[in-house]
Amino acid sequence: MGKETILVVDDEEDILELVRFHLSREGYEVLCAGTGEDAWRKIKTQRVDLLVIDLMLPGIDGLELTRKLKNDPQTRQIPVVMLSAKGEEVDIVTGLELGADDYVTKPFSPRVLLARLRAVFRRRAVPAATDDAIIRIHGLLIDRGRRSLSIDDRPIDLTYTEFQVLAFLASRPGWVFTRSQIVDAVRGDDYPVTDRSVDVQIVGLRKKLGESGHLIETVRGVGYRFTEKRGEETHTR
Repeated sequence: MGKETILVVDDEEDILELVRFHLSREGYEVLCAGTGEDAWRKIKTQRVDLLVIDLMLPGIDGLELTRKLKNDPQTRQIPVVMLSAKGEEVDIVTGLELGADDYVTKPFSPRVLLARLRAVFRRRAVPAATDDAIIRIHGLLIDRGRRSLSIDDRPIDLTYTEFQVLAFLASRPGWVFTRSQIVDAVRGDDYPVTDRSVDVQIVGLRKKLGESGHLIETVRGVGYRFTEKRGEETHTR
């Protein structure tokens, strides 16, 4: 039974009550907000372990609220699950690119939402220290325990998903992974993310890696791999 505090942000009272009821029954502490502004005040003044955010909010909408959250060093590590009637691919990709951990479309099943939230908490749990918790390769230091990246001692800020993708690829340099394998490794089985979403994450990663971006190779018709050799010729989009 969970005891984490979840903030649900939605301007529809019936949705707020439905989600609050099911989360409370599972043992979570639940806070509710009807606007982005109210949600931000609660985030800054109360403990919040996860947010469920509707995109279409009055005033500060869900995307802008997520952007504020991820741009603030004090709140950027709080996981976000977007809950929205906007289910087009571009909406999902935009939400994930901003750093959302999951995206659930309305109408939704409360049981599915609960399963997604539990999965987010499992993924966010700090792993025990192991021999491969830190990856050092080609000037990159990837600390999976702290979920941090530095290149030649310079810290690089990545979204949660970008970091997970990088750590997964870099843990097996030279191995080629399909987009589906990357999604399964980062998000879990049956996660409804399109191939395009993986491509967006790779584009963002390469941009943030700068001169080291070429280390992530595109294997045409298959997927991606992290190069074994720093000076190896690469093929990118």
